[in-house]
Amino acid sequence: MVVTGAAGRIGSAVRVGLRGEAEHLVLVDRVGLAARSPAEDVRQFDLRDAEAVAAALAGADAVVHLGGVPDEAPLPELLDNNVQGTHNVLEGARRQGVGRVVLASSNRLTGFYPVSTTVTAEMPPRPDGLYGVSKIAVEALGRLYADKFGLSVVCLRIGSFEDAPTEQRHLATWLSPRDCLGFVRAALTAPDVDFAAVYAVSANTRRFWDVAAGSALGYTPVDDAEAFASRIPAEGDAARGLQGGAYADAEYTLRHL
Repeated sequence: MVVTGAAGRIGSAVRVGLRGEAEHLVLVDRVGLAARSPAEDVRQFDLRDAEAVAAALAGADAVVHLGGVPDEAPLPELLDNNVQGTHNVLEGARRQGVGRVVLASSNRLTGFYPVSTTVTAEMPPRPDGLYGVSKIAVEALGRLYADKFGLSVVCLRIGSFEDAPTEQRHLATWLSPRDCLGFVRAALTAPDVDFAAVYAVSANTRRFWDVAAGSALGYTPVDDAEAFASRIPAEGDAARGLQGGAYADAEYTLRHL
């Protein structure tokens, strides 16, 4: 199994969670990593290097693709890293016969829906910024490779990954480390998947997104941000009326144009 972006926050959690479950774990990042078990194989390169990506995927049965720019940035940077990097992973998976590709998508490709709307994965994208646009392209590439080349692809629309929620928006969007690993495991092992897009979010009482697709994949989240509600100030992003909160503000993108 291969994990890209293995040095990142989610990548580090996935690395620990899968270490005892994968016979051979190839960890990829542009920064240096050190192997922490005999099962780990670390590779340092940029995902824009298509041949290095393909070489890392040789013999792999699955890849969890978490690498890329994780937030708003100039569009050329997002296209170069998130879109081109994902294309290289998918093309490498096609060439090497990888059985399952799990792509890190984002809730922010639907951040312009009102907080009053329950969004499903089938609804049209409404990105809250350029980062969300890049994730629409990531999902489109995944769909293309599933439809045209027969890859089995799962896109996880990741919520707010935090140890605990710290702001109002998180009461709807929080993804706990335990639930994150649950969704990743389900995305790796669910049978008979051609293509699926799933909101990876904890069982938050106030969540914006439908989790039926996640249940169909084989995982039902267990944590609820409501347990932390009394610790979070009443004012915050949720008052903006859009699911993206501050990410949907014009200023959040204008500084990158």
